[in-house]
Amino acid sequence: MMILKKNAGQAFKKILIINPFGIGDVLFTTPVIKAIKEQVPNCFIGYWSNARVKPVLENNPNINKIFALSRGDLKKAYQESFFKGVWRAIKLTWAIRKERFNICLDFSLDHRYSLFAKMMGIGKRIGFNYKGRGRFLTSRIEIDGYHDKHVVEYYLELLKFLNIPVRDKSLSLSVVLGSEAKAKNILSAAGVEVNDLVLGIAPGAGGSWGKDAGYKHWPVLKFTQLADKLISEFKAKVLILGDESERKIADVMVHAMRNKPIDLVGKTDLGILPAVIKNCRLLITNDGGPMHMAVALGVKTVSVFGPVSELVYGPYPEHRNHVVLKWDTSCRPCYKNFRLPACDRDKECLKSISVESVFEAAKSLLNP
Repeated sequence: MMILKKNAGQAFKKILIINPFGIGDVLFTTPVIKAIKEQVPNCFIGYWSNARVKPVLENNPNINKIFALSRGDLKKAYQESFFKGVWRAIKLTWAIRKERFNICLDFSLDHRYSLFAKMMGIGKRIGFNYKGRGRFLTSRIEIDGYHDKHVVEYYLELLKFLNIPVRDKSLSLSVVLGSEAKAKNILSAAGVEVNDLVLGIAPGAGGSWGKDAGYKHWPVLKFTQLADKLISEFKAKVLILGDESERKIADVMVHAMRNKPIDLVGKTDLGILPAVIKNCRLLITNDGGPMHMAVALGVKTVSVFGPVSELVYGPYPEHRNHVVLKWDTSCRPCYKNFRLPACDRDKECLKSISVESVFEAAKSLLNP
């Protein structure tokens, strides 16, 4: 791959990254950002994300400015108040136009984002042409979905249009000292001591799927049995992690367990959650954002995958510290081309994964 010349920095003066998706997808773009900054250290990188994931980005030293307002966020604002929606749209337009970006990398798969970039005067617009949605891009890769390799690999391919080499494909997530201190205080108040074995369990996750998130969840009573077994066998402090939308899941676990877990659901927002995960020796989780956070932080993971392909959306890069549990039914993975069909087998691919198999995977990572 051709290396940029020393004077090429001017051509890369200001770059806008567009990704309106969830935590995992945002973390998948961090190797791209890292490669750009390594090659052109003085370039200015802006990131256009949804509002929910802003805390995941704001401590990244390679990102200079965040525009946290996706189409979905705008839609909600319009539903609250037409004038509020208009005002937020105007403010977003002004903020992006003011920066005078000359390149954008558009990961949205939505022609409206690249059209907006064109209207903002961004001359070089790079992205994917999925179902003809890349018509306003100046450079594009034709895809019919993500299916034969990891999403990170797809994302890194876009760098060929900038002639930027890739040396480090690992995900990045920064935790600042203030967040670490808050996490320590939360854990201390919950009875966690310095020498305790701390294990995290995220029985929800998959929030970007909205009402369909449950299709990615291993049965909560299996998480319950697993947590009890981990506490009994390892004398571990088990943290239940998640946001307030997963309150009912956590309540089932807390009330059904023989041993007492530490229920942190709804008590750690996205600004604190990475710091809490960093204190765990291991995170056991469904396919979702917390898993990718743990991977980016160097925390070992055991993850349970159902309808989604671990080849495409699993821990990246693959490593012995990250074990994926799955049950390959004839219809799995059924999530393809960004669509989830109705399940006529009652989540067999998830329900067939035993508590014992997940426990043994955890045990192998705790006692390598």
